[in-house]
Amino acid sequence: MATVAQAPAADVKGLSTLEVTARVKGGLTNVAPNHSSRSLWGIFRSNVLTLFNGIVAGSFVLLLLIGQWQDALFGFAAVGNALIGVVQEFRAKRSLDRLAILNAPRARVRRNGLIEDVDIQDVVLDDVLILRAGDQVPADAALLFAVGLEADESLLTGESAAANKIMGSEVLSGSIIVSGNGEAIVTRVGMDSYVGRLTSEAKRFTLVHSEIRQDLNRFLGWITLALIPIIPIVANSQMQSHGGWQVALSTGAWKDGAIGAIAGIIAMIPLGLVLMSSVAFAVSAVTMARQKVLVQELASVEGLARVDVLCLDKTGTLTVGQLSLDTTHVCAEILPSGWEKVLGWFGADPNANVTARCLNGPFPHDETLKPHAIIPFSSARKWSAISVSTGTPGTGTWVLGAPEFVLDHTPAHKHALDLAGKLASTGQRTLVLAHTVNLPPLNPEDPLLPAGLTAVVLLTFRETLRNDAARTLSFFREEGVELRIISGDDPRTVASIAGSVGIAVDHGFDARQLPEDPVELADVMEHHTVFGRVTPEQKREMVRALQLRGHVVAMTGDGVNDALAMKEADLGIAMDSAAAATKAVARLVLLDGRFDRLPGVVAEGRRVIANIERVSMLFLTKTVYAVLLSVTFGLVLWDFPFLPRQLSVTDGLTIGIPAFFLALMPNSRRYQAGFLRRSLSFAVPAGVVVALCVVAINLYARQTGLDAGASARTGSLLVLAIIGLWVLVVLSRPLDRWRVLIILVMYGALTALLSIPLSVTFLDLVPLAPDHLAASILTGLIGALAVEVLFRYHRHQLTAGSVRNSNPVSSLRRPKSQ
Repeated sequence: MATVAQAPAADVKGLSTLEVTARVKGGLTNVAPNHSSRSLWGIFRSNVLTLFNGIVAGSFVLLLLIGQWQDALFGFAAVGNALIGVVQEFRAKRSLDRLAILNAPRARVRRNGLIEDVDIQDVVLDDVLILRAGDQVPADAALLFAVGLEADESLLTGESAAANKIMGSEVLSGSIIVSGNGEAIVTRVGMDSYVGRLTSEAKRFTLVHSEIRQDLNRFLGWITLALIPIIPIVANSQMQSHGGWQVALSTGAWKDGAIGAIAGIIAMIPLGLVLMSSVAFAVSAVTMARQKVLVQELASVEGLARVDVLCLDKTGTLTVGQLSLDTTHVCAEILPSGWEKVLGWFGADPNANVTARCLNGPFPHDETLKPHAIIPFSSARKWSAISVSTGTPGTGTWVLGAPEFVLDHTPAHKHALDLAGKLASTGQRTLVLAHTVNLPPLNPEDPLLPAGLTAVVLLTFRETLRNDAARTLSFFREEGVELRIISGDDPRTVASIAGSVGIAVDHGFDARQLPEDPVELADVMEHHTVFGRVTPEQKREMVRALQLRGHVVAMTGDGVNDALAMKEADLGIAMDSAAAATKAVARLVLLDGRFDRLPGVVAEGRRVIANIERVSMLFLTKTVYAVLLSVTFGLVLWDFPFLPRQLSVTDGLTIGIPAFFLALMPNSRRYQAGFLRRSLSFAVPAGVVVALCVVAINLYARQTGLDAGASARTGSLLVLAIIGLWVLVVLSRPLDRWRVLIILVMYGALTALLSIPLSVTFLDLVPLAPDHLAASILTGLIGALAVEVLFRYHRHQLTAGSVRNSNPVSSLRRPKSQ
């Protein structure tokens, strides 16, 4: 069981200067591309240079050219939409560009027989690395020799125990040397190295999946396509209403026709909805920041409210990544004196490993106990030993290590080994302290177990659980969110930790037995909860398998080994202790590491989704009636019944301003898929009601011989205001004092705008004849009554649908169309 220390070969001189130069010219350096997969120009092009924005910008410029700046107010909303989109994606790109898994700025290499310090990007293929305790390995390499060398690969693999490395072993880039020293020849550099491949995958540019954003983009796509045939119809009708194209162009009346056409076109575009959604997400991000939750992408606030499977890495998420002494189990009938002080010495030893350091505190450290011989701990032999001279505390030879490595399988040790096996099966880390009165010579160069050992005590250790873990997981289970514990540690250990936080499992699933077929993997993921020995690539495939079954998946973690899975998940959540690379790909970061912040994020996400759905009905109602009016008035060759400025003002009072406040109010309704379908199920019939009423009042104006210009627009505006405000009333329910106040303020503001001379002039309104005024008010009231009936029916249908889909998990899952 001795560890052989391999000495460096005498002829290992490393590369020569000429060999290094040749490799640099050949591109065999440790340089990795420092950019994400999307350029700034690509982000700008996708958010700004679109057909949709082209139509808006063309309308805006045309109005400015003909001097109608009053009607071009919609341009500010369009600029805001494009700017927010560019900023969001650029922030995500910048985070990925800063992603770095390797933290070591310098590396030691042997060149020309001498040791040199170089930047990690200057390491080349076949370089000889000089590795010492505390170093981070800059590139994948094979050990030429090693003296007690152990590497911590938990950052990469999730396996918490340090790995013993001998000659010929591979050391992965990104791992950290925790003990010993050695030299290794570089076998892979740059994008070919383990860290390079992880970084490349992690830097792949993606936006968080957002149903709201996806559905809004889909709807905007529909509107864009609809504008292509509608624009010629609207433009032609406006010119025909001014005497035809030839007359309009020769007399200058085309300007009035263009204004009407633009009014119809812009009315169909729900500019404010996209802007309002972004503002709601941004305000939520600020709210989350006050609660120590960093939102790296605005739509992430929505994400956790939709999640139905939460995948958790054990270390750093359920536990704080620290071990603590759990229990001591006495094995010897007569305890040798000083055993507690010996444990105190092992705990205080500067070279103690993570497990042994847990003994420093529970057991006293006696300065008078000074061993005359020491064998340090090695993960290869799994034990350490000291000899204490006669006449001092703890006389004899003591061995601390793994029971199966320290105790032989004799009847004398059967009880201790059986008990150790039972404890290990519960997932606890177990050590044994054994003693012999003999003082055999201990040789660190050729360490052998002393003979005549007797088991004194068994020590069990547990990882320190987060105080908030059990309570938070209980919340998610009550909300119908399924849990998956995924770790690189032993499945038994992971299962034990899961049981400690309330997740009852018989045993963990060993990921080494996971099928590679995605469908078979999905089956395993559906029927098992706890997984151990999981590699980073498997974590990613497990997330994909869950998504294959229609789940919306969140992944939490703190190591680089979690980065690929967090990137693939619908929502990645990093703890405060996470590696920089992991934080870069996460959508949410818990800045104070408090796991119990997540229920608050869920509540915030629900509020945002429910409120955006509420205000979307306001905006989409306007889009529906604008499309219907544009087509109807275009086909019958009537003047469009509104000026752009009139729509801008009424939209602001009946939709935009109240929508801003409604989007920020409390709302705890549970998320259900189908945001756009539910919104349109109210908006379409409500828009039809508004369109019919506006057409009716214009038909009345024409049949009674009234001016079909200013008078018809004034009557139409009055009808629109009455119905629009009532749409606001019904969608604000249930009413409270704040919502009532908002509605009253909007009624007062609209009344003022329709009566104050300055605003009347700006809006180009004229006094209405008594019968026209009465007809307009009556038509508006009839429309409001129809909206009330429609809303009650719509609410009844939604309530019935909620009862049919009362299973919270089914309501959370990703729609199949996605």
